[in-house]
Amino acid sequence: MPRPYVVLSVAVSLDGYIDDIIPERLYLSNDRDFDGVDQLRAECDAILIGAETVRRDNPRLWLRSEERRRARVAAGKPPNLLKVTVTRSGDIDPDARMFHHYVESGKPLVYTTIEGAEKIGDRLSAVAEVTGIADQDFWGTLLEDLGRRGVQKLIVEGGTRIHTAFLEAGLADELRYAVAPLMIGQGEAPRFVNPAAFPGGSRRRLEFVDASVLDDVVVLRYRPKRTSATPAGS
Repeated sequence: MPRPYVVLSVAVSLDGYIDDIIPERLYLSNDRDFDGVDQLRAECDAILIGAETVRRDNPRLWLRSEERRRARVAAGKPPNLLKVTVTRSGDIDPDARMFHHYVESGKPLVYTTIEGAEKIGDRLSAVAEVTGIADQDFWGTLLEDLGRRGVQKLIVEGGTRIHTAFLEAGLADELRYAVAPLMIGQGEAPRFVNPAAFPGGSRRRLEFVDASVLDDVVVLRYRPKRTSATPAGS
C-alpha cells in the first residue's frame, strides 16, 4: 500500500525555536503565512500533530477558510482533514478540541505504542480510534496504515519530537519552513528538531525548492529526500 506524501510544516524564530516558555501561546506567523498554511492543509487529506502539541496548544485542526471547505466538498472530499495524533505514553485528554467537530472528516486517529494503547483502554473510544503499533518501524507502519485509509497527502505540524522522527527516518517528502523575525533566546524553549542521526549527516545539503516573502515572514521549501548539487568551489 503506497504511503502518503508527507509535508512537514513549521514556523520558527530566527534562532530556531518554535515556541517560548511563556504560558500564553506564541504566534510566530503572520496573517499571510497562516493563510498559506491553510491552503496547504486544504490540499492534504490528513493532518498530524504530536500529543505534546495537543496538550500545549489544544488546536482544532480545521480549515479556517469557508471557501476552501466548499471547494473540497465540490471535489468530493470532506470539508476538513482527517485529524491524527501520536502519543507514546497514552497521556492525552479526550476533551481536547481536535477530538470534536469531526463528523464529516471521520473519527480522529490516535497512534500509540502497544503499551500506550493498553493505558488508554476505552478512555478515548467515544471520540477517537486508537491504534497500537509495535516500536519496530513505528513511523513506517503508521504511514502504511494511513495509506490503507486512503490518505494520499499528509501535513505534519509538529512538534519537535514528531518532526525529528520523520526527518531522522527519512520519511518527509517536503519541508515548509517559515522564518519569523523574532529572537527567543530561551534555552528551555522547544526547537524545530532535537539532535538526531539525520540521513547523510551534517554535510548533506537538502534540495532547495523555492522561497517566498510574506510580509515579515520568509517561507523556504526543501525536499528532504533529495540532495542538492554540490556548490561551486567545493
